[in-house]
Amino acid sequence: MASTLFGPFARTYRSLQRNAHENPAIFYSIIIGAVGPIAVLTVPPIRRTYFGYQTPDRVPTSYPLPRRPRDESLSGYDDE
Repeated sequence: MASTLFGPFARTYRSLQRNAHENPAIFYSIIIGAVGPIAVLTVPPIRRTYFGYQTPDRVPTSYPLPRRPRDESLSGYDDE
């Protein structure tokens, strides 16, 4: 009875173990690829809770223009 319940897991483990020895690059790339989505969900809350991380201010997308009239008129560089 136990072999029918845990048989697929044992075969999967043996298959993973064999692939880790025969094709380590493929095996570890699959492991790293599987950890990525898990890390996306777990790392940000851990950073905020335990390490006090705060989201930085947004990067400005435009140059701030002064709120005053120009002192001089522009000349040169075809501004006439």
